[in-house]
Formats: sequence, structure tokens, C-alpha cells
Amino acid sequence: MYEGPIQDLIEELGRLPGVGPKSAQRIAFHLLTVERADAERLSGAITAVKERVRFCVRCYNVSEHEECRICRDARRDPAVVCVVQEPRDVLAIERTSEFRGLYHVLGGAISPIDGVGPEKLRIKELMARLGAEGITEIVLATNPNIEGEATASYLGRALKAVSSPEQPLRISRIASGLPVGGDLEYADEVTLGRAFAGRAEV
Repeated sequence: MYEGPIQDLIEELGRLPGVGPKSAQRIAFHLLTVERADAERLSGAITAVKERVRFCVRCYNVSEHEECRICRDARRDPAVVCVVQEPRDVLAIERTSEFRGLYHVLGGAISPIDGVGPEKLRIKELMARLGAEGITEIVLATNPNIEGEATASYLGRALKAVSSPEQPLRISRIASGLPVGGDLEYADEVTLGRAFAGRAEV
């Protein structure tokens, strides 16, 4: 155990996802040795993110404005919406250049073990967008793991229930090509691009 500010810093760094006690200690001592200007730049970037970045009012992607740059882009197809778990998944899909519609970020996946049910995700907001925006296709691009599959299955049933002959809704799921148990953010562009191009009807 260290004393004072260095121990406080180690403890705060240890709260970050994927940062264990040893990593937190290494980062803390690295920050202790860097130039003051470098440390202040990091501090300023963290402060700026907390002050200026918010969630898009339409799709819940991260944005500095009311609507994110994708929702504001008139060249995108507003009738096709890709549903993802987290904002970082939007970036992963955008890197493939295969999708030209809009997005909807759920803010997680159904996980009973972690106490996350459908009511804790932005599913109601997605349903509200269907009629309001004239959406004709939903692409389910949740992660290919147990939680992601459970979420896609739940959404598939819920979306089919609101589809009608008068207002048909095409519901598709991104195709295989991604490793089961993997995360979209770590997939390479070619694998993710093929999975997107070969998405299948739900």
C-alpha cells in the first residue's frame, strides 16, 4: 500500500474496465514520471469528454451535438436501422463501409446473471422510432455470444409482433463469419464486412 495521492490514483485506475491492480500501479507510476504537460493533457481530455460528449437523442451513439454525425448525414438511408449493443460497435461497423443506414444503440445486452433485463435496454426507444421514422428494415448486429444472441432473439420476437401486411418490417441478423463468444469491436474489417453482407432473415 502506498500513501496519499499515489494510492488514490492507483485505486481510481483500478476501477477502470480491464485494469487490474498491477496494471493500475504501472499506469500510476508512468503518470508520475511523465512531463506535467502530458499529465495535464490527459486530465484535460477526460474533463472535456465528461463536459462535452453526450448520447445522440435519436440513436444513442456518442456525440458532441444533439444528434450524432451519422443521424445528421442526409446521405444515409433512414429506413434501415442497425441495432447494436454499444457505441463502439457503431465504429466497428462503419469501418467496413458495408452499411449506409442509421443505428440504434441499446446500451448493453440482456443478461439475467448481471441483472440486465429488456427493460434496462433502449428497446422502448427503438419501438418508438419504427412508426415515427418509417423504418422498413432492422438489422440485428448484437455480439455473437450468449447475451447478444438472447438479445437478438428477444428483439426478433418483439419486432415481428409489430410488423403487419400494411407496414411490413424486414428483420435480419448479421450472418456468421464472426467467432462465437467474440465482440464486434475486436473483429477485423473483412470478417465483419462479410458477416454484414451475408446477413440473414430472422
